[in-house]
Parts: sequence; structure tokens; C-alpha cells
Amino acid sequence: MSTPHYFQIVVAGLMLMNVALKADAPAVPGFEQARLAAVPERMRQFVREKQIAGSVTLVATRDRFVQLDAVGQADIGSGAPMKVDSIFWIASMTKPITAAAVLMLQDEGKLSIDDLAAKYLPELAELKGPGGRPAKVTLKQMLTHTSGMVPEAPNRVLRNAKSLADLVPVYAIAPMQLEPGTKWAYCQSGINSLGRIVEVVSGKSLPDFFQERIFEPLGMKDTAFYPSEEQAKRIAKSYRRVGEELQETPVFVLQGHAATDRNRYPAANGGLYSTAADYGRFCQLLLNEGTLDGHRLLRPETVKMMRTIQTGELKTGFSAGNGWGLGVCVVRQPQGVTAMLSPGAFGHGGAYGTQAWIDPVKGVVYVLMVQRADFANSDDSAVRKGFQKAAAAAIQK
Repeated sequence: MSTPHYFQIVVAGLMLMNVALKADAPAVPGFEQARLAAVPERMRQFVREKQIAGSVTLVATRDRFVQLDAVGQADIGSGAPMKVDSIFWIASMTKPITAAAVLMLQDEGKLSIDDLAAKYLPELAELKGPGGRPAKVTLKQMLTHTSGMVPEAPNRVLRNAKSLADLVPVYAIAPMQLEPGTKWAYCQSGINSLGRIVEVVSGKSLPDFFQERIFEPLGMKDTAFYPSEEQAKRIAKSYRRVGEELQETPVFVLQGHAATDRNRYPAANGGLYSTAADYGRFCQLLLNEGTLDGHRLLRPETVKMMRTIQTGELKTGFSAGNGWGLGVCVVRQPQGVTAMLSPGAFGHGGAYGTQAWIDPVKGVVYVLMVQRADFANSDDSAVRKGFQKAAAAAIQK
């Protein structure tokens, strides 16, 4: 073989390899800065309409934040402005973090999501389905809201519970709402039981596990079940609409306690406070298949399983076109509030209008922080759609 011909073959081979590597490379989108500026302006419009008091919005790629803005007020009464480090009750956006903790323990061989919950919480062996037969609930069914368990314990129980362990006996004797695996029914008791399983398997309290295994490695310095007194000064007030005005309203998960009060259970289903930047870091971890800044928390195949629909054709969620993964909602057919997302985008919202979506096709994270208690459907609000639409429009085609 002549030398020139040999080099032609080598060059051609390298070019083919480069094309293949580019095809497999994850998406790294570009953004039009002028259009990104429309994101906070859209949120200011919602503030002017008194739909919200204020907001913090974040758009991120795998390696950087491309937009982080605060608009409006954190406290209407005092006139305190919203800031990018304002802290929000993120409610059910806690659930994906609880799911990640369970999956970390599975990666370590300490449990399997196919295990029966009663293996770790013997009280749950007493569960019986609507037909009276023993209900063999698995961790996977708890993660996908198909366990059939009671939606939640009564408020009087939640008000007095000091730990997740206090809740499990109550869940165990409550009548099941469905036979396990038959339907999707949003279930707080299943997620709180998973939080208790993390404690039993790891030997740590849920707050300690989250802090040591997730928050510290990711640099999530303002995320906690129990904010410090200093952090509490940055918590955005929660509001509901009364007529044409916004009126302050309490955070119902606190059951009358102060946010800083540790004399209450760490709600695995919805007890965390966080900032847009902190939660954006968690989303980047999932967008990067379980690693961020050299810290691997989950295996790539585990993240893929987490964001894959596990509920078959069951109707799930609070907006159309979605399925359910492990602790996350997954977009099956983008429409309405998810129209700007790709099939396979995944994430979770919170009761007071917060939302995070992770779009692995486009390589984008969207995080919205607001505190509005009475959206007709917090998963399908005009505020959420307006933010996501404005942010997605800034992606360069």
C-alpha cells in the first residue's frame, strides 16, 4: 500500500470517528441573549397582573446557568424585593430528591426498588387491598404512585408527628384506596414511607442523608428541611389571590410550626426549602446522567431508568400527555404547558407553583420559583407556561 493512500484511509477513518462522536455527543444548546431577556420581562407581567408577588427563574445547560433573574417582591407587606438567592418552599419538588436517595442506595446494593416495602418497614405487612387480601406493595410502586396506599395521614397526625417513623404505623392501618399496580393515584404516604426506608437502610436521618450525600457534594448550601434563622430571613412569603389582590397565606406542610422548628417530621414528600440555583444544580446532576463537577451520585443507567416511563399506559399526572418515571413526571406527548419540551423531558412541580423540567434532548434545565397557593392547577398554570415558553424561545435553532 502506498504511503499517500494509507494516510488517506487513516484521515477518512478519523473523520468518520469524529462524525460518530458528534452524533453521540449530548446536546449543548446556544441561546440568544436578547430573547433570554424576555424571560424576566414575562414574569414582570405576571407580577403586574398580581398573579404572583415575585419569582426567580433559571435556565441552565449541562455546565452553566445561562439565565438567573429575580423579579417582584419576596414580601409585599415590607416591600422586600425578590432576590436570586431568595428561598422557597419547593413542596413536591422534594420527591425527586427522595427518589434519588432511594436509587443511590440501590446503586450501592443496599436495596432494590423491586423489594417489598415490608422488608424494611414490617408494619406495612399489615396492608390489605380493597378486597381484603394482603397488599404486597413494592418500592417501585411507591416511586410511581401506583402503590394504592392511603393518600396521606390525617392532619392531626401530621401536626403531631416528630419523625417519619411516627407516620408509618398510621399508614399501615389505613384502608388502601386501590389494589397495588392497578392505577396511578398521587400518594404522599408512599413517598414518606420511602423517606423512612432511606433512614432504615442508611442508618442516618433523612435530613442527614440528604445533607451528606446530596446537598454537600452538589454545593446546595441553601436547601434544607429546617432552614437556619439566617436562611429564614430569605424565605419568600406565600400568597393566594383574594379578589384582585394577593393575600399572605401559610405553608400548609408546616402544620403551624415555624420553618426553623426541628420539632416536626422531615416530609420526604414535600418538606424542603431551596433556591433556584440550588435546585438547578440537582437538575444539572440528572441532565449529566448522575455526575456533576466530578461528583458521581448515580449511575448513568440509573438516571435513565429514573426518567423512563414506568407506568405503561396508565393515565398519570395533573396535565395531559405524561407518564411517570421513578419519582418524576415524564413527558410522553408534549402539549399545553409542556408543548415547548421534548418527548422524554422529566421533572416535578410543587403545590405553590414551583417547577423544574429537565430536557435531555435539548440539553436544557428550566426552574421556576414562585409562591402562589391557589392556582387552579399548579402543574398547568399560565405562569409556568409563560416562563417555559419564553425560555424555550431563546434557544438558538
